Amino acid sequence: MITDDRSYTIAPGILLRPVTTDDAEALARAYRANRAHLRPWEPRRDEAFFTAEGQAERLRDLVGLRRAGRAMPWVLVAGDGGGEVVGAMNLSNIVQGAFRSTNLGYWIAAGHTGKGLASAAVSAVCQDAGERLGLHRIEAGTVVSNSASQRVLAKCGFELIGTARNYLHIDGQWRDHLLFHRILNDRDLPAPA
Repeated sequence: MITDDRSYTIAPGILLRPVTTDDAEALARAYRANRAHLRPWEPRRDEAFFTAEGQAERLRDLVGLRRAGRAMPWVLVAGDGGGEVVGAMNLSNIVQGAFRSTNLGYWIAAGHTGKGLASAAVSAVCQDAGERLGLHRIEAGTVVSNSASQRVLAKCGFELIGTARNYLHIDGQWRDHLLFHRILNDRDLPAPA
């Protein structure tokens, strides 16, 4: 179970905080406003995804996965934490045991790209994953043509693993991805009880 959720101020007026089910309407607005901006990097979405009800269902699932220790979803919000959603970060497929690894996904709203928000948020997520969640490694993939995201990952200490052919179904096609990872620490695992 993931407890003691933390928030991070990643830029003046921008807070990275754990997502809650109360974010459904704000997330739906953000996804609608950024639909064209995100299209090349995301799977095709049905119309329900862009509604508050669709986001509420999705967030209930994400919060349940967080409680189970299998995901850690955040939103980037303007203001004091209850304002406009300007991005999201998500650790998914969290595996403990000998692997202690997860997958990172993220997006930044069109009007907020190029300001260092992605790099600051990815750095905060990596710190949280290594220190609080006790993870050893984070993996992230980008569509081959997503050079902006590749720059963010490189800036944040991720190393290129290689190319995965037809890795994910993105914008209506199976797309090759560049896979990256970052080793967060080399701490020994606690001895079994």
